[in-house]
Amino acid sequence: MDIRDYISITRPDHWFKNFLILPGVVIAMMLTQPPLTTLWLPLLLGFFSTCAIASANYVVNEWLDSETDKFHPIKKSRPFVRGGMNIRLVLLEFLLLAATGLYMASLISSYFLLCALFLFLMGIIYNVKPFRTKDRVYLDVLTESINSPIRLLLGWFIVTKTIIPPASFIVAYWMAGAFLMNTKRLAELRFIAIPEVMVRYRKSFKYYTEAKLLLMSFFYSMCSAFFLGIFLIKHRIELLLSLPFLAVLFTWYLHIGMKPDSSAQKPEKLYREKLFILYLICLLILMTALLFVDLPWLHFLTENTFINSKG
Repeated sequence: MDIRDYISITRPDHWFKNFLILPGVVIAMMLTQPPLTTLWLPLLLGFFSTCAIASANYVVNEWLDSETDKFHPIKKSRPFVRGGMNIRLVLLEFLLLAATGLYMASLISSYFLLCALFLFLMGIIYNVKPFRTKDRVYLDVLTESINSPIRLLLGWFIVTKTIIPPASFIVAYWMAGAFLMNTKRLAELRFIAIPEVMVRYRKSFKYYTEAKLLLMSFFYSMCSAFFLGIFLIKHRIELLLSLPFLAVLFTWYLHIGMKPDSSAQKPEKLYREKLFILYLICLLILMTALLFVDLPWLHFLTENTFINSKG
């Protein structure tokens, strides 16, 4: 038994995705203005709770995907595909991770616990038959990317449990996640490139083509921008100035997805795209600044200037 295999199937290198709870934290702080001194412990508990539940889902993913991962040029080297894993130990690992994550979630609030349970159940729906939505065209992207707004809600309920976040921001976050996941599908399709092998690796590839995936990426990015625009106009109009830069970010990421052996297949490898990461950091700095800088002249966009309300 190699303990490293049991650690690797929990994918600790994917834990960076759980920083997606932070926008929920920031938006909740912006709208509710809680005392900062009370947030550190819930934030740490919330982050590691999310990591534990995500890792439980990764364990199930690697276990149940072993029969199809052998057709993927890279994933065929995963521990389950190579063989030798003790299923009892894997099941125990899964249960311990899920129980630990849900227990830590219960220490924060019942709302956070409910969202953590939702994240856990979506892992089951995505991976386990008879649901196994990862094999269903379009649903594979939508059900996997719904983890993004769930993480948003987890971040939100670290800060407050008295109100819920605006629906427009939740949908915008979901559609942004769908764009990322759809671009991953596009990168996988271009990387494997052999139709027979692609279908054996994942059933949904029977219906996907490069053109369909490109169009869906465009659709998801447009939906995300639309709902984000609604949220910003209602709650923080200064952030509208970041939308052109977000458009560049979406376009750049799609460009990355079109590359041979793209980093979009494994987002944990995005660090290789150094200019993209630098741009992302600069964009985050800009958006943070716009959270605190008031620009009253922007409010003319919401005034009834060009249309006569009586006409």
